[in-house]
Amino acid sequence: MQVAFLEGDLVILQPLERQDLANLQLWNNGQEMRGLIGQVYPESESSLDEWFERVQADKQRVWFAVVRKSDGKMVGEAGLLRMYHPWRTTDLTMIIGDPEARGQGLGTEAIVLLMDYAFGYLGFHRIAIGVVGFNERALSFYERVGFKQEGVQRNGYYYNHRFSDFVMMSILEDEFRALHKVPLSARS
Repeated sequence: MQVAFLEGDLVILQPLERQDLANLQLWNNGQEMRGLIGQVYPESESSLDEWFERVQADKQRVWFAVVRKSDGKMVGEAGLLRMYHPWRTTDLTMIIGDPEARGQGLGTEAIVLLMDYAFGYLGFHRIAIGVVGFNERALSFYERVGFKQEGVQRNGYYYNHRFSDFVMMSILEDEFRALHKVPLSARS
């Protein structure tokens, strides 16, 4: 049964459940994804179980399964972390782990739903993300949905015998509202 916490035309974001961890294990252990997300240690069932327990108990994080509406299949995961309400800022993460689900607009809709939730419901003003410098696809994606580059950690990322830059990006509430046509009054 799908519990649609946030719903769009293509995807729903539902609370991440223990049964979703098998997908995370599959994606996080895949060679391509490991390089893009910095996963250097094998992801076991027990390590994911421990991570899940920490996420559930941490009031500074909220995590979702990204589920394709047409068939109910989990295709990714997304979350807010390091939520710091006094500064009205949070970090974001999103992965479309199923390679066959990429390039279909699912990630775009999922991130817009998540940003709308962060800005419109949780009251954040700024969302940040760090992206591996060689991940051109992700850099282009985040720019398309409104993130702006704000800095580079030179050689801040090391994976598979090489260093790469780590690109820091952010989006502000008014930038999100202007780009995605979400008026301030929409969340009254």
